[in-house]
This record gives sequence, structure tokens and C-alpha cells, in this order.
Amino acid sequence: MFKRSFYYLWGSQTLSNTVDVLYIVALTTYVLKVTGSVVFATLVPFLRVASQLFSGLIAPLMISRYRLPFLLTLSQFGQFLLFVLLAGYLSPMFGGDELLPVYVLIVCISFLDGWTTPARNALVPRLVSDQALLKANGLIATTDQIVQFAGWAISGLLVATFGSFPVLVAVAVGYGFAMAITVLIEDPTEPKRRSLWDVRSGLALIPAVEVDEAGELNPAGISNPPSRWDTLKEGWVALWRSPRLRSLTLMDMTDMLGGSVWAGAFMLVFVNEVLLKDEQWWGYINASYFAGAVIGGILVVALVERLEKRIFPAMLLGMLGYAVLTVWFALNDFAPLTLLIVLVTGPFTELAAVSRRTLIQRSASPDLLPKVFSAQATLLNTVFGLSLLFMSGVAEWFGIVNMYLFAAAISMLAAGVGWLNRRAFASAESRNELSDAE
Repeated sequence: MFKRSFYYLWGSQTLSNTVDVLYIVALTTYVLKVTGSVVFATLVPFLRVASQLFSGLIAPLMISRYRLPFLLTLSQFGQFLLFVLLAGYLSPMFGGDELLPVYVLIVCISFLDGWTTPARNALVPRLVSDQALLKANGLIATTDQIVQFAGWAISGLLVATFGSFPVLVAVAVGYGFAMAITVLIEDPTEPKRRSLWDVRSGLALIPAVEVDEAGELNPAGISNPPSRWDTLKEGWVALWRSPRLRSLTLMDMTDMLGGSVWAGAFMLVFVNEVLLKDEQWWGYINASYFAGAVIGGILVVALVERLEKRIFPAMLLGMLGYAVLTVWFALNDFAPLTLLIVLVTGPFTELAAVSRRTLIQRSASPDLLPKVFSAQATLLNTVFGLSLLFMSGVAEWFGIVNMYLFAAAISMLAAGVGWLNRRAFASAESRNELSDAE
């Protein structure tokens, strides 16, 4: 079911995600302490997302040339070096207090991190059997949420106790260990490595192929080496031409448009204006949500055999359940009940997200999948950024409660998109039979 390399991937990515939370909290706290400005502190996540967006655009060029485990190793090694530089710059010995070098290093770190998620998601179906794919995604989603749940609470305590510099040193060490684990990953779809320096993908030596109408590679395609433009657009073409991938991406984008309402600023306004509580309750609600997400991931793993036969209905159920609970959340003003609503929201969110990811992984060939994930990540990052601005306007003009109701309607629309395109999911259970889905 699970190859040994899956456990290496799972462990290294869990460690990377853990120290990632530490570094975001440490740098945001540092910038806020130095400047006293929320705007400058907000630049930390903004620059991170912007750099990852650009990285995702050019990721196909790297993916077509190098093995996916090598790309993960390269990303972690580069981040390790950059965090050493960042920690050294902010150390008491050097005493750097200019923000420009900090922002430049954030951009570089985030750029390297931009191809990590597409590479990881594309590696998972290569390292587990198809029957175990849903379970593997559930396990990864559960640990991701545990990291988020515990990481944000513990990181704040660590930064408050020790300061930003020691935490950044710990982050650098964490990336070093993650890199050492990632080196052990073997991709079974690639020729066995002859040495540690055998990093070129075997796919880079194969003549270029065209993407057919189903989004699959067509061996009868062109025989000339692909241009850089052809490589960059291959994942985008697959998203458009494959009925299933197009439907899943449209659902993801629609859902992301409404999902931004759970960002910290919106939640804080809701807590203050509707629940009439202080920031402490904001923390309670966040903790309750992550706890629900962890429970959701565990349930997906526990019920994997039942869900496997009904993965498409399970995805729609998750999206509809999330939408209904968002309406209840918006209309409720009793704070303790809000904790319960948010807790129950977590399992529905995880059910929809894990099901969608599994369906995407089964909807493209192994060599095309990393480029599909890169293109989709670029789209979703763009939609999320635009959604933050759009939802800010909705909250300002129509009120915070109406903003959540509007977000719930968008989530219902996302489920409707899936239902209208159900024929794309009715056939072709294996990833290589997508050409029959129209």
C-alpha cells in the first residue's frame, strides 16, 4: 500500500510545515516589534504569497528537468541556507535592524517554497497504491491540521519566551533535518538513481508530447523537444481540456473565493461586532476550527473504505455541509454555540478538500500531474488574493454578517458546479481513462 518513501515524504513535509509556522510567527512578531506598524507586519504574508505565485508560474520548467524528490531537497536546502543568513542578520552579534534585507530574504525563501506543494501532491500517488490514495491524503491532511493547530499556539509562546532569533535558528535546523530525510525519497516512476547527483528527470529525455482533449499526454504527438513556452503552458492546457480537471479547478476557485472569509481580520471583526467578545474568543474560535479539521482528517482515514466507493458524493456533501454551517455561523450570536459550529465545520471542510485532491491526483498521468498542480496553485493563490479585497468591500458595504452569508452562497455555487459537471466524474475511474469523460 505505502512505499517506504511515502513515510519519508510525510515526515519531511510535516517537519517543514512545522518550522514554517514558527518562522511566520517569528518574523511577523519581529517586524511588528521593530516598526509598530500593522502594515509592515502584513507585508510578511503578502510578500510570501506573491513570491509563491511567481514561483508557481515557472515551476513547470523545473519539474520537467529534475526529479521531484530533488526539487524538494533543493527547496529545503536553499531555505536552510537562507534561514541561516536571516538568523545571523537578526542575531545579537550582528544586530541587523533594516527591514529591506528581511523582506528580500522572505521573497527568496517563499520562491523556493513555491514548488514544494505541487511536487508533494504529485509525488503522493507515485508512492502509494491507488486503493490507498484517499487514505494517504487523509493522513497528510490530518498532520497538516495538527501542525497548524499546535504550531500557531506553541510558536507564539516560543517567540514570546525566547525571542525571534533563537526561533529562527530552530527553523534553520528543522529545514536541515527535513532536507536529510527528503534525500532518502525514491521516485518509483523514475529510473533508479545511479548516485546522489543523478537529479535529472528521466522524463526530460523523452521527446515532447502533446496534451490531448482529455488532458493526458499523447505519445503520438510532436517529436521535437518542447519549447519553454510549451512546457509552461502544458499544465494550463490540461486544466482547460480535461472535463474533470476543469470542473475540479472551477470548484476549487469558487470555493476559494468564499473561503477567504476565515482570514484573521474578518474573524476578529465578527467576534467584536456580532459576538461582542474580545480577542481571546478569536483565539478560541481558531483553535476550535483546527480541532475540527483534525477530527475531520481522522474520520476520513477511518471511513476510507466507505468513502472510496462514493468519493464524488462525499465531496459534494462536504461542500454543502460547510455552506450550511457557514450560514448558521453567520446568523448565530451566542459565543459558546459558535465554538460548536466551527468545530463541526472542520470535518466537512476536510472531507471536501481531501476528496478533491484525490480526484485531481487520479485525473492526470504521473508526469503531467506536477504541472497541473503548479497551474492550479497559481490560480488559487491569485483568486485568494483577489477574494480578500473583494470580501473586504462586501464587509464594508453590507456588514460582516452578510459577508459570511454571501460566502456560504458562493460555497453552495461551488457544489452546484460539481453537480452540473457530474458526468465528468461518472466515467473513467482510473487516471488514464479520462478521455472517456466528456
